[in-house]
Amino acid sequence: MNPVVFGMTLAVSVIGLAACQPAAQTPKPVLRCLATNPSPITLPGGPARIGSDVAYGEEAPARTVVVDGFSIDATEVTNAQFTHFVAATGYVTMAERKPDPALIPPDAPPFLFLPGAAVFKTATPDSPYWWSYIPGANWRHPQGPKSTIEGKENFPVVQIAYEDAAAYALWSGQRLPTEAEWEYAASAGAKTLYPWGDERVPGGRHRANTWQGLFPLQDKAEDGFAGLAPVGCFKPNAFGLYDMIGNAWEWTATPYLDSAREGTGEAVYTIKGGSFLCADNYCRRYRASARQPQEAGLGSNHIGFRTVGDP
Repeated sequence: MNPVVFGMTLAVSVIGLAACQPAAQTPKPVLRCLATNPSPITLPGGPARIGSDVAYGEEAPARTVVVDGFSIDATEVTNAQFTHFVAATGYVTMAERKPDPALIPPDAPPFLFLPGAAVFKTATPDSPYWWSYIPGANWRHPQGPKSTIEGKENFPVVQIAYEDAAAYALWSGQRLPTEAEWEYAASAGAKTLYPWGDERVPGGRHRANTWQGLFPLQDKAEDGFAGLAPVGCFKPNAFGLYDMIGNAWEWTATPYLDSAREGTGEAVYTIKGGSFLCADNYCRRYRASARQPQEAGLGSNHIGFRTVGDP
């Protein structure tokens, strides 16, 4: 477990814009978008084009790989599905366990030695940090101990560390996808910038749950959601898969450049797809080829997962 306090100080010029921002919309809560949980989608094997030469450097080079056929969950794993797993096994997630002291600097504040996870909060001029380690944050309380998933059974489960996602996958007879499998499934054969074309919001219709407005000060929720959305609220890709882009980042089984967190040896894995926090002025990783490193032991309220199966 690596309970690091995440935060970046906003430039004074950006903070000054906060008072000029119009009030954010307050969308009516949507708790479910799909009438039933769709079955996994079986994809044929074959050549797959992954990577990009026109985006962030870590996505290069664009290349062709060969993947075997596999099945993949049509949606991200939901709170309801993870609840069933925990009820059947008694599993305790990493965010609910006492952190490993070996991963924490000895002079760290006492609260970092408590079970918890990383939580995003909208920045303000008085509090310009948007990531914090919150004791008591976990998959049942994704934004901290006073939050709940009650009524949000159809939302993606978040605050899931790599070990937690892998444990669920093993229990369900599945596994986590490799980065190549995930990207092949997400792009669905498209050769455009986004799986749906070259325009991010074609015809003014949002195709993924992302951030609209000046990050991290205001999400205008023009796509209908401020924060996580239930699974399946946006049109699926050409393979019939929902939310491969946006909503929640997703774990893959691929280590990120064989790296490890400096000084601890903690594994770092590749996450894919972007999340509701990706904005025009920050992140911009709402594309199939986009990738980001994530410490294996740290959950957050914008990382989930889905599983794959072999024929």
